[in-house]
Amino acid sequence: MEVWIVGVLLMGYAIGCLHGSVIAQKISGVDLKETGVKNAGASNATIVLGKKMGALVAAIDIGKGAVAIWLVRYFAHQAGWPEDTVTLLLFIVGAAVVTGHNFPFHMHFNGGKGTATIIGVLLTLDWRLGLAGFLLFVIVALTTDFLVVGVLMLYITLIAKALWTEGYWPLFIAASLFGMAIWKHLENFSRMKAGTEKRISTIFKKNAKKD
Repeated sequence: MEVWIVGVLLMGYAIGCLHGSVIAQKISGVDLKETGVKNAGASNATIVLGKKMGALVAAIDIGKGAVAIWLVRYFAHQAGWPEDTVTLLLFIVGAAVVTGHNFPFHMHFNGGKGTATIIGVLLTLDWRLGLAGFLLFVIVALTTDFLVVGVLMLYITLIAKALWTEGYWPLFIAASLFGMAIWKHLENFSRMKAGTEKRISTIFKKNAKKD
């Protein structure tokens, strides 16, 4: 079991390091870590490069979260592991792929904030709960006009999933990811307090002409 856990952690982290922002940089020539809000994620890609490029980055980052979950589920079932063990491995790889996105070795461990990747994880972990979490994310983000507030709903959804899972490790993992999300978005909360955080409506109005 220990070998599986180590393998799942390494695989998840490696997949997480495959950044959509790197593809965006190769296409546009713009380093997202050096412009906009200096974040290697879909939201900054949208701010700097427009909605189409933001959608591309989001698709890649959502996809890697989904692929990580799918691969572990497939191989764990092939190995004949009991369902509670499979679920634990899925939470572990979910945490690993988000960590890889947030702290990729090739970006000096300073990458994105994991939003698109956790969406992919949720949708593949349980598509019904994932869809509910995504809708909650969209509704709250649009209602408040701040993306960061909606993002927290995704992690709350993951915690809800963990509460319905046997054992305390899934809940510990989900809570740890929630804490990581809070920490990665501290600058966003600071900008909200200062009144300088970019609003969703402003971003889309700004990029309407660009696209």
